[in-house]
Amino acid sequence: MLVRTFGWSLGVTAAALAVAFVYGGPQALTLCLILGILEISLSFDNAVVNARILERMNPFWQRMFLTVGVVIAVFGMRVLFPLLIVGVTAHLNPVEAVNLALQKGDPHTAGTYGYLLHEAHPQIAAFGGLFLLMIFLDFIFEERDLKWIKVLEVPLARFGKLEGASMVTALAVLTIAGFLVGEKQGIVLLAGLLGMITYLLVNGLGNVFNVDEDADDEADELPVVTRPRASAGRVAGKAALMLFLYLEVIDASFSFDGVIGAFAVTADPIIIALGLGLIGAMFVRSLTVYLVREGTLDEFEFLDHGAHWAIGALAIILLVTITAPVNEVVTGLIGVIFIGAAFAGSVLRNRKTRVSDSKPEALSSTPA
Repeated sequence: MLVRTFGWSLGVTAAALAVAFVYGGPQALTLCLILGILEISLSFDNAVVNARILERMNPFWQRMFLTVGVVIAVFGMRVLFPLLIVGVTAHLNPVEAVNLALQKGDPHTAGTYGYLLHEAHPQIAAFGGLFLLMIFLDFIFEERDLKWIKVLEVPLARFGKLEGASMVTALAVLTIAGFLVGEKQGIVLLAGLLGMITYLLVNGLGNVFNVDEDADDEADELPVVTRPRASAGRVAGKAALMLFLYLEVIDASFSFDGVIGAFAVTADPIIIALGLGLIGAMFVRSLTVYLVREGTLDEFEFLDHGAHWAIGALAIILLVTITAPVNEVVTGLIGVIFIGAAFAGSVLRNRKTRVSDSKPEALSSTPA
């Protein structure tokens, strides 16, 4: 199972490292490997959220996510998106943006590709941060029977009963970020609002088209984002298209910090594409497939909670980086810590459940 699921990722990794070595020798190979590890460590929570949504799609749309989705993730977000940002902010045409990206230079030097992308970081972080924050808030404000961090989730669920609690909280956070950012206040507020609008639009369209077209077009009334355990492989047509678009927007939001953080390692777009795109994106897809095929999210029920808490933490980190740098190690480990803690909590819960289920049987077998 592991070889079948991760075989392509391992093959692509070997090919990417070989290309990096041919391109720039041992140094390029090392940088490519570092970026791949960075992207994988940042994406554990992304894979959990992806898996929960992917298991709702029919086989055709699952393949679309694992094929077309990979192309979008690798070339769209890790290559074209930085070029687009630099081109727009520096008023360059596509050819000039590509030529600038291929030029060697210190990313801290004004006018270089890395410098221009770094200058666009506040609006990128505001958009991605607010989009991810809305995902977290809609999850944590929902009343559910299963709770992981009860001391926090119980009062947050009570607060979530307030009409528009997610919107109020997100707008309050955006207001604080805008107040602290200084001269870029306008662009940060606009980007944050666009992040919220994108979330509401994709989620709203998902609810409109959330119909099981393979089951006599019966309406499925649960929200796209927060639905805990939907029937696997049943959603098709417009509903699956909305889920596909939602997954791509999630992946884009998660990739923001990785793309920006990569320039702390190297400003070479080829190495970034090989490390973040090919190695990182492929492993995230493989991990997503593994979680779906093994039913891991149903077996370890706190993983959903851990992933969403990690999303909330990443959203806050993105917003903090608008005004202050955050070490890449912190960003990379935060998701691993939450997922690891949720996994450990799930294991303990499963053990307690098995023990409690076995007690009546043991008592009934005791001779009178």
